[in-house]
Amino acid sequence: MALSTQPYKGARDFYPEDQRLLNYIFWQWIEVAESFGYEEYSAPLLEPIELYAAKTGNEIVNEQTYVFEDRGGRKVTIRPEMTPSVSRMVAARRQELAYPLRWYSIPSVWRYERPQRGRMREHWQLNVDVFGIEGIEAEMEMVQMSDAIMKALGAKRSMYKIRINSRGLINTIMQEYIGDNSTAIQAVIRLVDRMHKMKEKEFTAALSDIIGKEKVKPLTDVLATNKLVDLPKRYSNHASVASLRRLLDTVANLGISNVVFDASLMRGFDYYTDIVFEVFDTHPDNNRSMFGGGRYDGLVGMFGVQSVPTVGFGMGDVTLVNFLRAHKLVPKLKTETDVYVALVGDVYEPAQTIIAKLRAADLDVAVDPTNRKLDKQIKAADKKGISHMLFIGEQELKKGSYRLKDLKTGQEQSLSLAEVIAELSR
Repeated sequence: MALSTQPYKGARDFYPEDQRLLNYIFWQWIEVAESFGYEEYSAPLLEPIELYAAKTGNEIVNEQTYVFEDRGGRKVTIRPEMTPSVSRMVAARRQELAYPLRWYSIPSVWRYERPQRGRMREHWQLNVDVFGIEGIEAEMEMVQMSDAIMKALGAKRSMYKIRINSRGLINTIMQEYIGDNSTAIQAVIRLVDRMHKMKEKEFTAALSDIIGKEKVKPLTDVLATNKLVDLPKRYSNHASVASLRRLLDTVANLGISNVVFDASLMRGFDYYTDIVFEVFDTHPDNNRSMFGGGRYDGLVGMFGVQSVPTVGFGMGDVTLVNFLRAHKLVPKLKTETDVYVALVGDVYEPAQTIIAKLRAADLDVAVDPTNRKLDKQIKAADKKGISHMLFIGEQELKKGSYRLKDLKTGQEQSLSLAEVIAELSR
């Protein structure tokens, strides 16, 4: 039986044109992160399952992780996210690191879930975290960086919204309607986090089962609030409301006009402790959350060291590519190869000196040593998207003059090696 040519379900093959787009996204991520003073780190693909069971959430651990026992009898998981790993790393050198600590990474992460639009079992994700800033300045930096990434990718602010909320405020609201039942509060938070993916009757019924039918409307009315001034007055002096107001005012003064308050924004992870945010695509064909993050001050402290105030976010490639396609922002990316060399006759060895000089001039050179007919070599170069073709035969080597063909225009000219390099370097 022949083996399947398909990749594992929920994962992707990246052919050169696909990898080119992925690399383009990576470059924008790196440029923006480093412009804010962030340094790159990495961590293992495998982690002990306890790392996620402690704080990530039962849904992630029980339903979405790839868990197995290694040959040493240890229960490990392929990382579903990076936050616990980076927290572990910071805790390991808690006293040695210089704060504020600004780190970023671009790992692949795995979750066992049903593949659908915007969700794969494997995806690449930018992770950005700042450690050691207690004030709202950290959240301001995260919002600015998120906005800068979107702008670097060619987006206009009308194409996306940055929604913010506070888990501190939400916990206060939940306690008012539910009491101190932490299990029920977490259940409601996870339910509201999925609210926009559910039918209204289904959501209302599920919420009623948790908090009672009589409390559903009062709670949902509060959660529908999208302006701080419209919150019930009893919350106006809440510390989180003051922080949210300062955040909104500051980013507005910076010209980031698409940041809005959303009382229903939850972010489902258990480790968030205060302000959370998500970036939403406004396109009607892709109207969904793309990425987000928030403050998680307690995670480093779970490793037996003093806690470190932390804010971070994660941004995946799958939803971002959907955004770029929906808004027609996918750039035309050309191949990395500058010139395709066709060898005419038995000149492979003597042509190597010329080819080496081309590469020494910082040109990317592909060589066809097959002796196929020239028309087939030209078709191959054109199919690869290479813009120029250089013909090297015995006559060219003797004369020191080489035929360079522009595959876009069809123009061909005979040039010296120095002229070839100058033409290809433009």
